[in-house]
Amino acid sequence: MSLYLQKFILWFNYTVIGYYTIANGVYFILLITAIWVIILHQLRLSYGRYHESIHSSVAPPVSVLLAAYNEELNIVESIRSLSQLNYPAYEIIVINDGSTDSTLKRLISEFNLQRINLVYRAIVPTSPITGFYVSPSMPNFIMVDKTHTGKADSLNVGINVCRSPYFCSVDADSILERDALLRLMRLIVEDTELVKATGGIVRLVNGSVVKDGKLLEIKLPTDSLSRLQIVEYTRSFLFGRAGWSNINSLLIISGTFSMFHKRTVEAVGGYSLKTVAEDMELVVKLHKYLLDSKQRYRIKFVPDPICWTEAPKTFTMLRRQRRRWHTGLAESIYLYRGMLFNPRYGRIGLFALPYQLFVEFLGGVVEISGYFVVTISFVLGIINKEFFMLFLIMAILVGIFFSTGAILLEEMTYRRYPNLKDLFILLLYGVLENFGYRQLNAWWRTEAIFKYLFSRKSKWEYVQRHGFEPDI
Repeated sequence: MSLYLQKFILWFNYTVIGYYTIANGVYFILLITAIWVIILHQLRLSYGRYHESIHSSVAPPVSVLLAAYNEELNIVESIRSLSQLNYPAYEIIVINDGSTDSTLKRLISEFNLQRINLVYRAIVPTSPITGFYVSPSMPNFIMVDKTHTGKADSLNVGINVCRSPYFCSVDADSILERDALLRLMRLIVEDTELVKATGGIVRLVNGSVVKDGKLLEIKLPTDSLSRLQIVEYTRSFLFGRAGWSNINSLLIISGTFSMFHKRTVEAVGGYSLKTVAEDMELVVKLHKYLLDSKQRYRIKFVPDPICWTEAPKTFTMLRRQRRRWHTGLAESIYLYRGMLFNPRYGRIGLFALPYQLFVEFLGGVVEISGYFVVTISFVLGIINKEFFMLFLIMAILVGIFFSTGAILLEEMTYRRYPNLKDLFILLLYGVLENFGYRQLNAWWRTEAIFKYLFSRKSKWEYVQRHGFEPDI
């Protein structure tokens, strides 16, 4: 092996260690920030009951938007869940995105829907509407039927139809806790002029029992893939989103459950059809618009487990989901590349977007190549045992610390899995996640990067649903 090649390999090894040092340092800061945010949130809840603090006289109406495409397994339960929310004034708008299964038929049958004529004003440009339906038994329920054009266009239709100053986007495979809207809206009511969007924690419903739109019993799923995803969701929501929200640099609010100020979203043209991750693109676009117009604003995260959603149960479906998420991240970064390292955009341009680019977007490539190059370097004697052990500590042991720390933080505050056995199982999977599952995710993210770079034509990768667990 030539001297120059050895020097290059050695340089790459140091680069990998430097990457992990910076990334883990950021994660640690986010962890400390998240702990502080959650403690403050818990204190506020203990001194003021959230369900009593928002009176109907001050709570603004909310339109709940649910875009549905081939959701026959979950759609009825999801709407029943929405119909039981504890909120003074809200409407439910379901947009059937040209489903080819029995989604439309189930909606019409279950809720006795009747077709009506409704004036449609396309403030945000959308595809044509094929019909409007209402339910005599649910006066706050509207169903819109349209041709299949994707989730973003369907949500834009919902924005045009809704009559409230705020809208809440909810996925069709999700169940909301009764006080979900109250918890999101509380931050807006406390600072109406500043807060333009809020989002909450999403938890996995896999394994739990759902009946008539209610989460009857929270149970751990029996399959390992779902348990690994529970650990992953817990870490990503508690650390990343709580931490970035605290410095008003939150770039991702899960489209599964998010609240927006309608007029502000209309001002930026609604959801974009140019990406497969419309939720992140909208949030970045809002930051850009509000900063360009020199408005004071906040985009907040609520550290409560208030939305339960179904996660993929097979590796094939999980791979599709993760590749789509990462492709959407790439598209958002590319669309708003002018904000990167631009002092005009403050924390967003100098910290939040660079973090998304170097840590989240390129992290999978660095991780996969690091495992290969560092291991080969150790075998060939280019690096010593101490350097190799340092790499393993940075790549694996620190990951175990963050995963188990997130689980303990979650259970010490919200206790969603009250059984002590469940806690120990999750802690075990917090360890196991770092041996195979995380590396597999890194490989899928790397796949998404190459697919994006060489095709540049994004395609929504459909994830098959299995439905909520039956009442047993």
